[in-house]
Amino acid sequence: MTLGSLGNSSSISSTFLLSGISGLEHMHIWISIPLCFMYLVSILGNCTILFIVKTERSLHEPMYLFLSMLALIDLGLTLCTLPTVLGIFWVGAREISHDGCFAQLFFIHCLSFLESSVLLSMAFDRFVAICRPLLYASILTNTVIGRIGLVSLGRSIALIFPLPFMLKRFSYCGSPVLSHSYCLHQEVMKLACADIKANSIYGMFVIVSTVGIDSLLILFSYALILRTVLSIASRAERLKALNTCVSHICAVLLFYTPMIGLSVIHRFGKQVPHLVQVVMGFMYLLFPPVMNPIVYSVKTKQIRDRVTHAFCNCV
Repeated sequence: MTLGSLGNSSSISSTFLLSGISGLEHMHIWISIPLCFMYLVSILGNCTILFIVKTERSLHEPMYLFLSMLALIDLGLTLCTLPTVLGIFWVGAREISHDGCFAQLFFIHCLSFLESSVLLSMAFDRFVAICRPLLYASILTNTVIGRIGLVSLGRSIALIFPLPFMLKRFSYCGSPVLSHSYCLHQEVMKLACADIKANSIYGMFVIVSTVGIDSLLILFSYALILRTVLSIASRAERLKALNTCVSHICAVLLFYTPMIGLSVIHRFGKQVPHLVQVVMGFMYLLFPPVMNPIVYSVKTKQIRDRVTHAFCNCV
């Protein structure tokens, strides 16, 4: 940081300005209606999954324990962005302090990479269940599942923990406007009045060492699963084995597709319209938490039956 930048205190911003949808500010109150509905569906859906897995003893199995981890992460992601998003669309509250922004991006990125780890763990669960069925109970014990969860959490925290401090050392001058209704590291660092090369390199390292490695291992797991399934003689058994993977494949696509799309836009899509960035941003953080409970409720018979039973009792 130069002495000149320190002296020019009048241009240094102490807050960031979050953005809704530029040009449609007069429509924000109406746009908030579907957003509120999505937040409500996400909260109710993930809480329902957690309640069913906790109360139904027959669901205390590895697959459903990993599912409850996924639901807890999705619930956390939903609650991380809810205050700032609804604040903008309801009352136009755009300002967020630097510390508040850094805290929000820490939780968003930490939970996102933790979700990637859980999706990899669920792929491993499907691999063992289909390729090593006789060893399933002895490999995926409750102790092993707990250790997998702790290691995943530790990896996410260790990799994301430096980011707020790397951003806090900068001064921010010029226009402090962010493109989204929440804070992301790749956006905030571009507002710094300093060389951000270290942040950019570290950010790329974090993405490659988490999402990059996890996605490759998930693909490798499904290659092995597919090879095992194709060796099964009975067509009905092949379809039954593949059907147990459909929900997880949907969850993987729902998570990785918008994440990769948003990363590409932030790094290479400088000419992309702001509306496209906003839509991709909402897809990245809202689509998985909203759709995962729906997908698992529809495709998983045990959860579907339990939800139907609870609904009939309420009616």
